[in-house]
This record gives sequence, structure tokens and C-alpha cells, in this order.
Amino acid sequence: MASRGSNRVGAVDSSCTPAIINQSVAQSGAGDFDWQPSYQAFGDLNDADMSAVTGFDNVQMHNLGGDGGPAPIGLEAYGQPQPPPNSGSQNLYPSINDTENNGATTVPIGLESQNEEVKVGLTDEITLDVQKEQLKKEQTLFFRDGKRRIDYVLVYEVSKKADEDEDEHKRRRKEFEKNLKERHKLDLEPEDESGDGKTCFVKIHAPWDTLTTQAEVMKLKMPIKENDIDEDGASLNCCDKLPSPFTLNEELIPPEADNFTCVFKKNMQNEFIGIENRDEFFNPAERSRMVYELLERCRYDSERENKFGLDILLSKGTYTAAFPLHDGKYTSEHSMLTHGAENDRRLLYEEWARPGRWYKYQPLDLIRRYFGEKIGIYFAWLGYYTGALIPAAIIGLICFIYGCVSMSDNPVQQETCDQEGTGNSTMCPLCNERCGYWVLYDSCIYTQVSLVFDNWATPIITIFMAVWATLFLEFWKRKQFEIQYDWDLFGFEDHEENCRPEFEASAPDTRVNPVTKLEEKWIHGYKKYPRILVAVTGILFMIALVLGCVFGVIIYRIAVSAAIAATGNDFASSYSSLITTCTASVINLTLILILNRIYEKVAVWLTDLEMHRTETVWEDSFTFKMYLFSFVNYYSSIFYIAFFKGSFGGHPGDYQTIFGLRVEECDPGGCLPELCLQLGIIMVGKQAYNNVLEIILPMLLNWWSSRDAKKRQKQLGDEYTRWEQDYDLRPPDRHGLFSEYLEMVLQFGFVTLFVAAFSLAPLFALVNNIIEIRLDAYKFTSQMRRPLAVRAQDIGIWYGILDGVGKLAVVTNAFVIAFTSEFIPRLVYIYNYSENGGLEGYVNNSLSFFNTSDFAEGTAPNDKTYPQTETGVVDICRYKDYRQPPWGVNPYDPTLQFWHVVAAKLAFVIVFEHVVFFLKWLIDYLVPDVPQKVKDQIKRENYLAREALYQVSLEQVQQQQRPSARGGIQVAQPEKHGALGNVTYEASM
Repeated sequence: MASRGSNRVGAVDSSCTPAIINQSVAQSGAGDFDWQPSYQAFGDLNDADMSAVTGFDNVQMHNLGGDGGPAPIGLEAYGQPQPPPNSGSQNLYPSINDTENNGATTVPIGLESQNEEVKVGLTDEITLDVQKEQLKKEQTLFFRDGKRRIDYVLVYEVSKKADEDEDEHKRRRKEFEKNLKERHKLDLEPEDESGDGKTCFVKIHAPWDTLTTQAEVMKLKMPIKENDIDEDGASLNCCDKLPSPFTLNEELIPPEADNFTCVFKKNMQNEFIGIENRDEFFNPAERSRMVYELLERCRYDSERENKFGLDILLSKGTYTAAFPLHDGKYTSEHSMLTHGAENDRRLLYEEWARPGRWYKYQPLDLIRRYFGEKIGIYFAWLGYYTGALIPAAIIGLICFIYGCVSMSDNPVQQETCDQEGTGNSTMCPLCNERCGYWVLYDSCIYTQVSLVFDNWATPIITIFMAVWATLFLEFWKRKQFEIQYDWDLFGFEDHEENCRPEFEASAPDTRVNPVTKLEEKWIHGYKKYPRILVAVTGILFMIALVLGCVFGVIIYRIAVSAAIAATGNDFASSYSSLITTCTASVINLTLILILNRIYEKVAVWLTDLEMHRTETVWEDSFTFKMYLFSFVNYYSSIFYIAFFKGSFGGHPGDYQTIFGLRVEECDPGGCLPELCLQLGIIMVGKQAYNNVLEIILPMLLNWWSSRDAKKRQKQLGDEYTRWEQDYDLRPPDRHGLFSEYLEMVLQFGFVTLFVAAFSLAPLFALVNNIIEIRLDAYKFTSQMRRPLAVRAQDIGIWYGILDGVGKLAVVTNAFVIAFTSEFIPRLVYIYNYSENGGLEGYVNNSLSFFNTSDFAEGTAPNDKTYPQTETGVVDICRYKDYRQPPWGVNPYDPTLQFWHVVAAKLAFVIVFEHVVFFLKWLIDYLVPDVPQKVKDQIKRENYLAREALYQVSLEQVQQQQRPSARGGIQVAQPEKHGALGNVTYEASM
């Protein structure tokens, strides 16, 4: 068999007479080959002449169909066209396939059809064939024999330095690979060296017997009978048959067969559908998962039984990487419409990851078959979430349009922007000393923006989103059950996890594992508690750091507002609040992104410090830390604007200060515009940053890592094999899908927690998610190594987090409407203080009076004049609050209307929460978790499984009781798993 890359066909003189070579390549030594070309187009040339023409030594002329044997396929002598022997076909293009023949490799090559005129030289033909052969080798997914599929690839780098570590790595690899072959019955192909001379690849193939044994051990469920349950809803089925631009092309991606499944058993394997095609019975994802299980159980130390597992070897550097192969290239020069898809990877790229397919449904079954259930469930959830955002985005857009249309007729806007009326009211300074007086109509634009989002439709979108969150989670639960049934994820059992390599290396104690009964590393509780205390302290410190950054941004806002006011520029002063909010939001976003990167490393260190034994426990602890920190990091500034800004500023004559600077206040139009702007900048900016980072950075890194191999391929003609190409791709993230879930769960918080302040949040989230699905698909399909096909039943801990965020959203939106927006004060005014039952006069009613002579020392403006007044001197200024005037009984004390508004706000929060929580409970109660269709299919599947098992057991008993050749009756001998009652079966439940 040819050794990879050891010999290549050299260049042949272009003056050679054109011919077709039927090359019989036989390996005669370590990389040496004996070429025996056969020629049929040179007439009476002898062996010496042929050697001279072709450049090959020891060329033997074969009889052209005479007594010596049949003529090989090729061109006939000029003027003597003959049909090819033993072939009725007129096409003389034999396929270039390596086939074993008594130890030799026969490579038939044909170029022209019968009677076709020779137009190219021998050099061009051989070069073309060599290029085709090289391309085939580069894209192959099989061993050199072309039959055994590569299920997994191990990679290691050979160090030129001779040291003890390298010797230890060699010893471990030798023992590990020996056990893979001898104990776990895996086929290994001798290591191939990469073009860089230091990277070696070990290809692994699992034979059929190994696969079937492992499938039974892992309790894989395979199809046993076609689903014969009729689906209800004939009208719905008719609607499904209508053409839709969103559906997938069934010619390219046919629907998955709907079959009942059963736990695989070797002794009843003939009962399963598709068992006759052993090469495709287990898909590549299942094959790689079964091989990975064996790799995780394989020992690398013959003296110690607890030294096993591929992950430990990877952590120790014995192997640098381990991965299943992609199915080939994801692009091709041929169109899929004319040539079809060469592989599933190409199909996924063309019909899923390509930007032009943004409007198409996702091929979830194909995603699951290629990447495994865990990634399949992520994209199923992301697609379902994106689809659920459509009605929320429509309602939010309608509320936004209503706000834009109704804003011009709103009395609040009209009075604020009326320069001859209420809008000409002289307002108190916004900061101490440096700020001067100003007029109310300066905040006209701010008020208009506020009314776009703060209007009578605000409670509607808030209640809708609270109910929407509950409906989304409940119906996702139903969808998840359907996916679990379709993908056979019910009740699958996780194997006993190995210890984390870091835990094994640093754990101070040992114990006997209660499951495996093997000695393993351990840490006692009294040694672990101090570590947990340090981790908690670290978390609190990082949260305090976030709050410190938020406080710093608040100081920045106060200082910039004062600095703008001190410039004396009327234009800058008019837009000081907008300028301050925008710049502070950008700074806050930058700090958030930086702190998130820092804390991710801190969280890894803290989680490692806690010394968790298994990877699952480690991931749960890490997820909790990261989400807690991200929640505080992303939402703290928004919570500040929503609930704290303007609440503790005081009033003229009694302002509160921080470091000598007056606490910032809300605009007379309210804090809602600032909250909306802050929310929009952080939400959109974060999503844009993540999308760019997920695509641009991997592309640059992949280009850098593959540049040398592509250069050698172009200049030297070296093969760039499939395993080398995959090795140069980015490895999957260590934390799996954590970053993808975290990004979406944070977005879910933006959409639900503060929708009262930003009704366009669902629309922005919808647009982002449409892009996010395709970017993630492109990343997984083209920029990353193929991840291990991990099984998962659901989205895990994230469902609980989403449910908690949905409940918290009810509370936050209730408080946003009550305390941040002007909704409650306007209602109180309309029902208790308005003369005509409308909002006319509301602005004047919401402004209190202040005597400028009552300013505290150091708070009065330096310039006490104001040209806009009749006298040029300001005696009375207005401010936003419900307080008694200076001529009242108790000057500057809260008025009765102030207490009415406070009582109404508290009452609204209580009523709103109880109503919405009741609706959420009612939906949860009325919507069953498991669809009735799934329940019926589970029952039918269990029945069929029992029947199939009974038939197999009955046939076994009948075979054992048949009369023997001597005429006697053969008595069935009891077997461990032969009787029906002793065979365990697990169906999809």
C-alpha cells in the first residue's frame, strides 16, 4: 500500500507520444514502487523504445489482445478504433479509485472516449490525473484502503528535544494506542507526519462489531418500525402543503424518516431498519461519540487502573488535539442544483449557514445528525426564541408608531414646547454656581422623545411581554418534549464521569469511588470550605468593582453636565443631557466589555480553586458565577437610571451632593428617555461587538494557522489533507455553548426587564437573532473543528434562569411604569385635579415654585440675571416636584398631591404584579407540558418494542427446541439475557 506522500509521479517529457497508461503500482519496499505501465497506442514499439519515450525504466510491452492476453483499456492504434474489451460502454473514463488486488494497488486511468482524437500531451494528462488523485487524498475521510472510515483523529507534536517529558509522552501514547487496538478493538492507521515535519496524526476507525457492542452499552436507540400513527388536524396538514418561501428544499434536504425506536441489542439487530447498510446505519456523529466513549475509558498506564481517559492525556500534553473530521469542504465549484451536495457539511453551509438563507427554516434534523443533540437543541431553542419574538416585535413597533403619531397632539408636549405659554417658565439651575437659569421649552425635544415611549400604550406592551415570556417558556417546554421524543433523548443515562485532570493533579486526598470501586483522588469538605469562602469573596469583590465603575460613570455624568453648563454655549447647554447620556453610555459599554473579559478569567480561576471533581459540576459553578456577574455588569447602570436617578437629589435650597457635586436629577420630561438611550446603546452595542468578534477573529486565526500549509501546497505540491485542514481550524470553546447561551439570556433580560422603557427592544432582538443564527451556523460549519456530538436532553440550567428573569421582569416593569414613567402622575392628575378630565394644565401642575433668595450657600448661580425675564432678574424659578410654594403654610414641604401619587404608585405595583402573576400561573396550568400526540406515540412505541422483543425471544426458543439430527428434542438452555423477562428495554418516553 502506498505510503502517504512518500513518492509522487515525476514530470514526464512533453514530447512523449500521447497514450493512456494503465498503471499497476505495486509496493516493493519501504516507499519504493515498481511501475509497470501498459501501452496500447504505440504500434510496434519495443520495451526499450517505450522506456525512452516515457522516461520510465524497465517498461514492459503487453500483448495487445493476442495470445498473451486481452488488451488493456486505452487508446487503440491510430486508424484502428476498437471497442474496449469486456465493456459495452462507449465512455473510456474509468474512475480513479484505489482497489486492493493481491497486495497491489491498481489505478486505471482513461482520458478519451472511443474514436476521440488525441489533443493533449501525456504530460498534461498525467499531471491532471495526479492532481485529481491528490485532491481525492486531501479530501478523503477513509484509511488508505479507501474502505474504513476515519471516526476520530488524535494529534500530537514530536519534540526534537530528548527529555524525560517527551519520553513519558511516548510511553503513554504507546500504551494508550496499544490498548485501543487490543482491548477496545479499534483500528488505528500508522501515524502520518504533517508537512511541517513535527505534527503527527493518528486516525481511528471503529469496526462494525465494536460499534454494535458500544451501541448496546450506551443504549443507543435505533429505528425499529415506521411510525403508523395518523396525525390529527387535516386542515393544518393542508395548510402545511401550501408553498412557502420559508420551508427547506425537500429535494436537497428530505424530511427525516418518522420511525419508532428501540434500544439497540446485538442479538436482535436484524429487527432494526437499515441494518443491511452497515456503513450508514450509525451516522458519523454517533460513530464519533461511541469512539470517544472508548477513548475516555482506555488506560494509558498498565500499572495503575485509575490512569485512563483521553481528556487527561490532552491536559498533560501527550496529545495536542482530538476531534472527529468534517465531512469535506463546505464550498465547491459546482452548483448543488446540478451536482448535488458532496457532503452534509456542504449542504449545511448552502442551505443553513449562508447569509442568503436567512429567511429559511433551520434543518434541525440535519444539524443534530452532523453536530449532535446538544448543539441541535441550542439552535432549536434559538430558532424558537427568534420566532417567538416576531409577535413581540410587532406589538412593540405598533406601540412605538402610536407614540410617534400621538405625540404631536399630546397636551404635555404642546405645553412644554409653547414658548409663549408654560414653555417660557424660568427653571432653576441644573447644577451649583456654574449653571444658570433656563426655560422649560429647552427640554422640548427631550419631552417629545419621552412621549414616544411613555404613553398610554406602555402598560399594554408591558403586560403583553410579561404574558409573552410565560407563553414562550411554556410552549418551548412542549416543543422540547417533542424534540426529546423525535431525537430519542428521553431517559438516556449519563455515564459515570471521570475526574477532571486538574482535580486529579491537585486533590490532596484519595477515596474509593462508590460506583467504579476504584481508588481516585478526593478532597474532604473541611478542606474545601475555605476555598469556597475565597471564591465567594472574589465574587463579591468583582461585583463591588462593577458598582465602583458605575459610580465612576455617575461622577462623570455630573462633572460633564457642569462643564457643559459652564461653557455658556446655548446650543451645548440645550443638549447637555443628551450629550452626557450618550457619552456615558458608550463609556459604560466599554467598561462592561472589558470587565466581562477580566471576570471570565477570574471566574475560571475561582472555579478551579473550588476543586470540583467532575466537568459537569465545574460547568454549573462557572455558569452561576458568570451569569451573576454579567447580570450586575450589564444591568446595574440601567437599574440606576430606572430607580435611583432623581429620587435622592433633593430640591432647591436642600440639594444632596457627592464629593461636592450636586446629585444629578432627571429632566422635567422624566428619566425614561435616558433609560431608553442607555438600554439601546448597551444592548445594540454588545450584540454588534459579539457578532463581529465571533466571525472576524476566528477567520483571522484560521488564516494565520493555515498559511504555511497552503503555501507548501501551492509551491511544492504537498497534500493538504482533511485532517490537517481541520486541525488548522479553531477548536471548539472549552466551555461549550456557554457564551452563546449567555449572550441570548442577557438579551432576553433586555427584552423583558425594561420593555416599558424601550418598546423597540423586541424588534432589535429579532433582527439580531436572525443574523446571530446564520453567524453561529457559519462559525460552526466553516471556522471551527467539528465538535464532539454530545447528547443533551434540554437547555439545562438556562431554562431556570430564563424562568427567573421572566418573573423578575414583572416586578421591574411594574416599578418602571410606576416610578420612572409619568404614567401614574398623569392618571392621578386626570382623575383628581384636572378641570376637564384631560392632561391640559398637567405640566404647570407638576412644576413647583422656588424663591431664589432661599438658595443655600454655594448653590446659587453666579449669574443671577436672566435676559429672558421682563426685569432681567429672577425672583422665582420652577422645578419638577409636588411641593408647597414659598408662600405656603409649610414652604417646600410635600403637597397632598405628592402623597396621592406615591399611594397610587404603590397600589399600581401591587395590582399589576398580582394580575400578571395570576395570568402566568393560569397559562402554566392550562398548557400541558407534554403534547398529547407525543404521549400517544410513546405508548405505541412501547407496545411495538414489547412485541418485537417477544417475537425475537419466541424465535430463539423455537430454534432451540427444534428436533436435532438424531431425532431427539433439543432442550433450550437458559441464557443470561435469553428470556423475555430478563431482557431490559428502554423506549423513548
